[in-house]
Amino acid sequence: MERQLRALLEADPAIAAITAHINWGAHPTGLPWPAAVLTVISDTQGYTLDGPDGLSAIRVQIDCYAATYDAAKDLSRAIRAKLSGYSGGQFQGVFLAGLRDGREGGTNEADRPFRVSMDFMVHFTH
Repeated sequence: MERQLRALLEADPAIAAITAHINWGAHPTGLPWPAAVLTVISDTQGYTLDGPDGLSAIRVQIDCYAATYDAAKDLSRAIRAKLSGYSGGQFQGVFLAGLRDGREGGTNEADRPFRVSMDFMVHFTH
């Protein structure tokens, strides 16, 4: 699911116009903002009485970081437009489950990026 989700986001022209930096787990040091960082929060495998059914319900947090609030919000809107309600290929359905705005901590105000966090429920067939 990780490769497919990243590829889906990277292939979207609206997202690509804002950033080329979409990474799992962390944003590499030294790369510019804006950027998106994806994290699996939970992964629940579906079952029937006969065992696994091949469908997973995966909660993915997508953090959109940028030097300004507007830029972080623009990236989050582009990602939301692509993913919310999406289905295709192995994705049976992707649904927005929550959204939060914030700012990263740190001692240097100028180095603290703005962040918009979104949680998506990703229903994925293996």
